Amino acid sequence: MCAITAARRGKRVLVLEHGDRVGKKILISGGGRCNFTNLHVSHENYLSAQPDFCKSALARFTPRQMVEWVESHAIPWHEKKLGQLFCDDSSKRITEMLRKECRDAGVEISLSTAVLDVTRGDVFQLDTNQGKMTSRCVVVATGGLSFPKLGTSNLGAQVAKKLGLKVMEQCPALVPLLFSDADLRTYGDLSGISLDVAISCGKKVFRENLLFTHRGMSGPAVLQISSYWKEGMLLQIDLSPDEKLEEWLLERRQEKMELANVLSHRLPRRFIHAWCERFAPSQPMNRFPRQKLREISHALHHWEIIPAGTEGYEKAEVTRGGVCTSELSSRTMEARKIPGLYFIGEVVDVTGHLGGFNFQWAWASGFAAGESI
Repeated sequence: MCAITAARRGKRVLVLEHGDRVGKKILISGGGRCNFTNLHVSHENYLSAQPDFCKSALARFTPRQMVEWVESHAIPWHEKKLGQLFCDDSSKRITEMLRKECRDAGVEISLSTAVLDVTRGDVFQLDTNQGKMTSRCVVVATGGLSFPKLGTSNLGAQVAKKLGLKVMEQCPALVPLLFSDADLRTYGDLSGISLDVAISCGKKVFRENLLFTHRGMSGPAVLQISSYWKEGMLLQIDLSPDEKLEEWLLERRQEKMELANVLSHRLPRRFIHAWCERFAPSQPMNRFPRQKLREISHALHHWEIIPAGTEGYEKAEVTRGGVCTSELSSRTMEARKIPGLYFIGEVVDVTGHLGGFNFQWAWASGFAAGESI
């Protein structure tokens, strides 16, 4: 995106790609259909040490502009839910679009070119496995550490640190969470069960599906909240976000049916039997005093879990943290202390929610840098 934008302005642009093909992350995204943007993008969909930093770039290349660009290449798309836009057929359509735009703008792309070092003198010098190169401007668009099988590296953060820029602590984000040993014994056999929940960490709440895995929890709700979770923090899960259970349970207090069987009318049977074994040993409803049913209702609306950790970069959609935004111009993405050096996309301390927000940040930050070089 940055290369196309700069080349359209008459700049000579060379893209150094360490892989043997371009856009590998694009190709695997969205289940192979590329969730290329979200209609509801705002700065509130991003985590950063400076929450307002992303506003400028996002305002100058919007989801509507991305949609118009996609449509100009006759790429069919659809809205899945919550403003998430996907290609109808294949992610390849997006990489083909970008490659064509690069060719038309005169961008050169050098594949299988690994950058070994970046130094700054009168111009920037890059040591690569293809030899030394010099340039007046260098843009670092190296992404994060997620999907290591694709050959991802921490080169961008390393370059920033070497040149004296602050880098915020990096960690996996949009990532499945692991159960503690005790929770794994209780819920470890529930893999594949999905629940519609409201999940919270501190003051942040997401309403989406939770999916049980062999080792813990995944699904959109868990991936979203994982970006806000840190080791030792408590998650609270409302298992019935649309309807309060207390009155419903009290109305059935005279019944002889077991509690777990009653609750299985509202929640998956296997899950509720496991939950009851842990929190409310099942017995006929008419044996529960009213106060106990109130406590059970409260526990179902406030199920508390302390994850043991995350699945790590292997399963993370993105990397949280990166080059500190205070080091960069929000308008141009240029390093304040080092003219001609730019950082864009995931390598910057701007992390989007699940649902196309990280792609939109990539397009918008790339456009901002490309316009200003």
